[in-house]
Amino acid sequence: MPPYRFSGRSNSESSLRRNPGGGRSPYPFASRASRRRFLQLSSAAFSGVLLSNCARNIGTTGSSAATDSAASPPSGGDSTLHVYTWSAYIDEDLLKGFEQNTGIKVIADVYDSNETMLARMQAGGGSQYSIVYPSDYMVELMIEEDMLLEIDQDRVPGYADLLDQWRDPPYDPGNQYSVPYTWGTTGLVYNKELVKKPITDWSDLWERKSELSRRMTLLNDVREVMGMALKMLGFSNSTQDPKEIEAAYKKLQELKPAINAFTTDGWRDQMAVGDLAVAHAYSVDGIDMVLENPQLEYVVPSSGATVWTDTIAIPKTAPNVDAAYQWIEYSVEPQTAAKNLGRLKLPTPNQKTLTLLPKELVENPDLFPPEEILAKCEVLANVGEAVDIYDRYWTQLTSA
Repeated sequence: MPPYRFSGRSNSESSLRRNPGGGRSPYPFASRASRRRFLQLSSAAFSGVLLSNCARNIGTTGSSAATDSAASPPSGGDSTLHVYTWSAYIDEDLLKGFEQNTGIKVIADVYDSNETMLARMQAGGGSQYSIVYPSDYMVELMIEEDMLLEIDQDRVPGYADLLDQWRDPPYDPGNQYSVPYTWGTTGLVYNKELVKKPITDWSDLWERKSELSRRMTLLNDVREVMGMALKMLGFSNSTQDPKEIEAAYKKLQELKPAINAFTTDGWRDQMAVGDLAVAHAYSVDGIDMVLENPQLEYVVPSSGATVWTDTIAIPKTAPNVDAAYQWIEYSVEPQTAAKNLGRLKLPTPNQKTLTLLPKELVENPDLFPPEEILAKCEVLANVGEAVDIYDRYWTQLTSA
């Protein structure tokens, strides 16, 4: 595979930091839907796994409702590891394998957004959990907030096997505080039987809005929605230029009458029954739908899109640091990671794990888009004080 390179600002190039003196978080959207559907896990399938803040699933292994453990702090000593994660990254085989290898029991709570995770950590969860799974921009913010333990890289194998893009990421130079685990893109899912010709770029939504009127949805996510309009206009999805942000807002205003809804999850059921023709979606969701329904297609728009990375990190106040390192070592071991990510149908940033993934996954252009497309993709970066501009336009767009 080629060494993927995504465009984006490095730490030294940008002034995307929150003011050192404090102030509001640059990500004040904790109540909005995340880019992740939730795994509806049965207690029978996941004995000992405590689930909180649950919604919908990536891969269903059971049908019973998850329990809310938010009111009860985790308990246990050195033989117990408490993990706070996206639901899909935990399965029964992973838990059993880890316990058999280490004798350590894992109790996992799950969250529906980075902001939910951050809020709980700030409210005291940092003293409960020894492992968290923050996404790229959240790693940057947690580092600024002094919430993450610096990783002893001698205790984590595989750093040398990372693909070039993840060896020195802008959100965590040198991977000092996080271990890259998986990545994905944001794009469009469309029904090939309901659109007149293939959709290839964001601009198709505007050019064909009469055809697609009230049959398209956008994510319920300010940065992703504004970001896609910015990319279409040729700007960075993390620009701090007020004029560029305003231009994106005005383009979205033009599209607003044709939009069915701003939703991160609700589009799936509507798409399944043919009520929608196009949905703005995360690759983890879009590819899942495509595999279920051959009438659907997932595309990374040709003008570029968001690329995201999820990582594994250790909170600075972790109660069981030794077990946390054992969890990371086990999770990123190529055979283990290939099995887990192969089930999830997610890309890996690790070269050795990549060689162990099934051929049909590695050759899937939805999972591993062509390099010329990825070269136009960009991470979502901290936009500093410009977050107020994004938030104001988002409120106007979604409430009008």
